[in-house]
Amino acid sequence: MSRRSTRPRLGLGLTAAAVLITTAVVPAPAHGEAPVIDYAITVDPTKQGAAIDDTMYGLFLEDINRAADGGLYAELVQNRSFEYSTVDNRAYTSLTSWDVDGSATVVNDDGRLHANNRNYAQVAAGTTLANSGYNSGLSLRSGAKYDFSVWARAEAGTTLTLTLKDAGGALATVRHQTVKGGWKQYRATFTATRTTTTGRLAVGSTGAAALDEVSLFPRDTYRKQPGGLRKDLAEKLAALKPGFLRFPGGCLVNTGSMADYSETSGWQRARSYQWKDTIGPVEQRATNANFWGYNQSYGLGYYEYFRFAEDVGAMPLPVVPALVTGCGQNRAVVDDALLKRHIQDTLDLIEFANGPVTSTWGRKRAEMGHPGPFGLTHVQVGNEENLPREFFERFTKFRSAIEAKYPGITVVSNSGPAASGATFDTLWQLNRDAGVAMVDEHYYNSPRWFLENNQRYDSYDRSGPKVFLGEYASQGNTFGNGLAEAAFMTGLERNADIVKLASYAPVLANEDYVQWRPDLIWFNNRASWGSANYEVQKLFMNNVGDRVVPSEATSTPSVSGPISGAVGLSTWATAASFDDVRVTAADGRTLLTDDFSGPASAWTHTGGGSWAVQDGQYAQRDVGAANTTVTAGDRAWRDYDLRVTATKQAGAEGFLVAFGVKDTGNYYWWNLGGWGNTAHGVERSDDGAKTTLISKPGTIEAGRAYDIEVKVRGRQVTLYLNGKEWGAFTDDQVAEPFRQVVTRDRATGDLLVKVVNAQPTEARTSVDLGGARVASRARVTTLAAAPSAENSETATPVAPVKSTLTGISDTFTYAFPANSITFLRISER
Repeated sequence: MSRRSTRPRLGLGLTAAAVLITTAVVPAPAHGEAPVIDYAITVDPTKQGAAIDDTMYGLFLEDINRAADGGLYAELVQNRSFEYSTVDNRAYTSLTSWDVDGSATVVNDDGRLHANNRNYAQVAAGTTLANSGYNSGLSLRSGAKYDFSVWARAEAGTTLTLTLKDAGGALATVRHQTVKGGWKQYRATFTATRTTTTGRLAVGSTGAAALDEVSLFPRDTYRKQPGGLRKDLAEKLAALKPGFLRFPGGCLVNTGSMADYSETSGWQRARSYQWKDTIGPVEQRATNANFWGYNQSYGLGYYEYFRFAEDVGAMPLPVVPALVTGCGQNRAVVDDALLKRHIQDTLDLIEFANGPVTSTWGRKRAEMGHPGPFGLTHVQVGNEENLPREFFERFTKFRSAIEAKYPGITVVSNSGPAASGATFDTLWQLNRDAGVAMVDEHYYNSPRWFLENNQRYDSYDRSGPKVFLGEYASQGNTFGNGLAEAAFMTGLERNADIVKLASYAPVLANEDYVQWRPDLIWFNNRASWGSANYEVQKLFMNNVGDRVVPSEATSTPSVSGPISGAVGLSTWATAASFDDVRVTAADGRTLLTDDFSGPASAWTHTGGGSWAVQDGQYAQRDVGAANTTVTAGDRAWRDYDLRVTATKQAGAEGFLVAFGVKDTGNYYWWNLGGWGNTAHGVERSDDGAKTTLISKPGTIEAGRAYDIEVKVRGRQVTLYLNGKEWGAFTDDQVAEPFRQVVTRDRATGDLLVKVVNAQPTEARTSVDLGGARVASRARVTTLAAAPSAENSETATPVAPVKSTLTGISDTFTYAFPANSITFLRISER
């Protein structure tokens, strides 16, 4: 049976609260005059565009923002096996999240429950341990059942008293459990008598006892699976109807130690995410430091990811480390034996997913409850490596070994951490030359960038590697961000022969544990809600179509003035000094000169840090401060040369020279020694959202003076470093607010006309369906809201609305609302 036959027929992804209204075609003015038209869409239904795979849109899950522990993984107890450590987070101890009434010691000795489960709590008689879980406490619902379990050991018979309570008193009937003998798992079930979000689980002991793996799970998990997923979050993910599931990261994958298990040192803390650590009984899985600053229990491990992918009908796409660290660490591990072990682990992973129950790893899968294969077809090696040649050397070895043993597996490479630049270009060239099947691209840019780059993939080599857009977002959760992403997605669909997979990222965020913004779905311990971006993704993912129908649209007249604005100086996690600032107009006039022989009265401090004139230089002395900007000049300045001498004194990076400064959120700056002092690049900030326009590898040496010059002419900028031209760019791309794409649903023959109008006025549009014979009524779904609108726990201003369009034919006129995304489903007769 094909995958398509198992998926629901394409619908319009409407919520139960959608409003049913009837919309008519825009009528012509009186006296037979033609309606006023702003845009024209022309469709050619006789031709075929790119085929769209079932897997076009998917999900990327990473344990960031407490997305897994404290989120999708439904376990309510935090630090259930007393494994938290200062290696995970400086504020952690082995009893983090536990309150002790009495005497308890966390022990790591030969009496442990399992070699992987290092710590356990040794409690004295009369001691009670209480856990408040995540957020404000345990969230319990009146009448719901909760399954408790604990591994315990006691030499003499002792009784555990198990209690659920909050400040208002008991939340369920107290349970008692007798413990005697060696390690054994004990279970109990609670039924909550009240609803609370501040509950606590208390375990009291009448005698000396050892406790480990203390757990409390809601009975009502996703698909009622014991030890499973939080229902509301999993259902929101499933509602997207994802075509694939990429896991477990992200930066989580290729950071930390790649080391092996050692008999003398045991598991390495901050060990990189390795799939074998995450399978088997949960009490035998080793917890680990998480790159994002907390501990991960691995209760949500590879088996659970595979199972969830199967549950939602998604293609599993695991990512394994390539022994080149990324995400700012930038280190290539040189160890042939370790590399061979990781390659073998990847081969074993494929066997775990697809192998028969008679194979070593297929048997382990079956023992966990899944005798049949998971149908793995793709494996990604590496993630955002910033050392392109070192990464590709290792990737090639993984690829050769995988293709030799499993020729049907697609091995996915990547192009580094950004949408352009030296790493991106080098990796793409290496991937093309080697005939790699698929390359993962990542970028987080401003809404303006997404509006400007709808045609990004139009010019990609049709015979080269396919694109997996594994991570993208427009740096915000307003509807304005969603509009920009939707406009970009029309370009993804138009180029579905190149872009085979695409996933927004990150997907989940616990509002009390945020390391990254924006995020698709937000939650706390009591509720979850989809962002405006979620509604956009859901609309597209539920209404993909099977093939692009060629279409064209007129564009919006646009006039871009020259780059204009004041100038600025800044640092980031660095102390630096600046001298001899000169700004000269193109006609030779001096606009600004400052050698800091006197007070810095021309400069306005708009950021952090500590600035002062010192020894005839303007110095920023706080080595820990970020974005310490000071500005000078007039926002109307244009066509000028900015010259400055800069010297790094100490710190992690270099310094920044700003130009075209309009205000604190809108400017350009040349970031020298940025990204951990690995690159120089120009970034444009649009309302605080940054886009990298040009970048090259480079470092800044402490104590060395650098002569910097920025020449601005119209929208062209040329940059000089120490008297030599470093680079140039022209910022003249148009942020087109009106975008569209047309696809066809093979099952129904319907045309799906998808239109984004990201501007504050309606777009009166003529639609020419090229003579197609269509029904007179069409179904419409509209997302429309103010660009600043954001969904929250208590309000959903961005939600789909259903309507019916009547009186249409192969040509009609429709007014697409201001700031809207509109899907027209038109049935052909």
